[in-house]
Amino acid sequence: MPRFTVHIRDEWLAVPCRDTKNTIQWLGYEALKRYIKNKPDNGGIKAVKDTRFVVRRCQSLGLLDADDTIEDVLEDNDFVELAIEGDSMSPDFIPCEPGVSPLTAAYREPTEYISLDGNSLSSTDLVNLGRGLYKIKLTAEAEIKVVQSRELLDTIVKENKVVYGITTGFGKFARTVIPVSKLKELQENLVRSHSAGVGNPLSPERTRMLLALRINVLAKGHSGISLETLQAMIQAFNASCLSFVPEKGTVGASGDLAPLSHLALGLMGEGKMWSPKSGWADAKYVLEAHGLRPISLKPKEGLALINGTQMITSLGAEAVERAQAIARQADIVAALTLEVLKGTTKAFDSDIHLLRPHPGQIEVALRFRSLLDSDHHPSQIAESHRFCDRVQDAYTMRCCPQVHGIANDTINFVQNIVNTEINSATDNPMVFAERGETISGGNFHGEYPAKALDFLCIAVHELASISERRVERLCNPSLSELPAFLVNEGGLNSGFMIAHCTAAALVSENKVLCHPSSVDSLSTSAATEDHVSMGGWAARKALRVVEHVEQVLAIELLAACQGIEFLRPLRTTTPLEKVYELVRSVVKPWIKDRFMSPDIEAVHRLLIEQKVWDVAKPYIDKYQMEYIPESRPISPTAFSLESPASPRKRVRVE
Repeated sequence: MPRFTVHIRDEWLAVPCRDTKNTIQWLGYEALKRYIKNKPDNGGIKAVKDTRFVVRRCQSLGLLDADDTIEDVLEDNDFVELAIEGDSMSPDFIPCEPGVSPLTAAYREPTEYISLDGNSLSSTDLVNLGRGLYKIKLTAEAEIKVVQSRELLDTIVKENKVVYGITTGFGKFARTVIPVSKLKELQENLVRSHSAGVGNPLSPERTRMLLALRINVLAKGHSGISLETLQAMIQAFNASCLSFVPEKGTVGASGDLAPLSHLALGLMGEGKMWSPKSGWADAKYVLEAHGLRPISLKPKEGLALINGTQMITSLGAEAVERAQAIARQADIVAALTLEVLKGTTKAFDSDIHLLRPHPGQIEVALRFRSLLDSDHHPSQIAESHRFCDRVQDAYTMRCCPQVHGIANDTINFVQNIVNTEINSATDNPMVFAERGETISGGNFHGEYPAKALDFLCIAVHELASISERRVERLCNPSLSELPAFLVNEGGLNSGFMIAHCTAAALVSENKVLCHPSSVDSLSTSAATEDHVSMGGWAARKALRVVEHVEQVLAIELLAACQGIEFLRPLRTTTPLEKVYELVRSVVKPWIKDRFMSPDIEAVHRLLIEQKVWDVAKPYIDKYQMEYIPESRPISPTAFSLESPASPRKRVRVE
């Protein structure tokens, strides 16, 4: 029989429905009957039939018409809220943070699986799991390791051994021995007390990444988690039941305690939880709606769920993946700007860069040649100034291989650290089943990913810094030989004047955000945890810096395409014409002033989805195959268009 969960004031009520041809009004009356049933004063409601109310879905917050039939507007186990006239809508439903990805709204349950073993996950895989492209399963080998690890812990408890976090308190209370009868309460209290984060919740995509990464770490078999609990976590992930995880509150050692505690709290059926079916609601009802039961913590399991660097690392994985995507597209955008500003390609000659053979520098110069080489891709714009007297260009064009190059090399460096961290055991104490012992250590300390992500900020910011200067050159008629601010009838129209200001504002904000968080440390836990990484903030600001870089390059790409309009009928090279056509498929030329923010957002979306790269990549690949001199001693990594291959085996997708 279909049923629906209805929220009235501070209560959740399960309402069965034998006939879904009944109306929403009927559902409201049935819920009200249940609400007043156990209220001494009927909850202040005199007569159910005379009560006026409105009903909305919890997921979309959309109001429902009282005369609609249930089968037309609701699905079995849907969550709805009823607000009685005079009451306000409940604050219990927490909207996603502004600007949440459209992936959330378009979520479709995946059919493919990734098999996790704790050793083979990459940052790309993790981001795809966050996007909801795969479900999760454990490998058989991982299941065996998890079982063996748990058997050792059960023996420790049975023999009444004193082991940190298993039969003792935590942090300053490490010497306090806990009776066996209270070990379950010990673990539950740990999760509840540590759920002390603040701020907006992580988006569903980022919470999904956080949960997937914690599952991957537990699958290594060094945490002491039971297979039963781990499988319950996997079931929650596969159903996309995602806990409310505030974004602030971790100092990055003993791991990301606060956010991981919130993650575990929802799995325990406490606090808030989100799913595509329910929206935000009480965790126990969300789990129940998906046929899942809250996890019941065994000795050490609370600690196993919350001790680690998964908040830093999961957000860091997204940051490094997006940084890699925007870095390679920055080369394409800059090449288009160089064409519009009638620059020379001589600075990208391969012999120059072989004399300073940094892999990133060589790779960027090669991309510029592959997009601008007039012998390979004729350009009418380049031909129009072939015999001009300009000897060399400004640094913002001439030095792109050197500036963009180090950004690429840094991103690869950071990605290697993040991938190592993704597949690392970061608990304490560590369980070694083969040795029959647990050992306390410091793998939970977030200094590795914190330092790497601070480095990422500094490197990727430079892509925006140099881009903003190119936007200035495009907008300034004394530098561009184009109309001021790239618009006709200047004065009546302001064109790209304030778009450039936006780019400047974002670059300036990034300069502050690039101050490293990992140089700070504050002693916590009564000086037991006396040095911390502040890696949570390193990860969050890395994401913000990368987003700003994407937005600045979106403005440059818009400006460069607008510059092309003033050079017509001349055409640029074939790959750059394809990029121009892509932009024009979402943004029209700027004839006179109009609302500009939607244009910037549309091109930003092209960059996020890597469509600019997808358009240009076939031409870059073809150029490399045909034009790389075979006789020159070049590093095999110099022309890699992707990140260096990880030495690990890939996870299995089934």
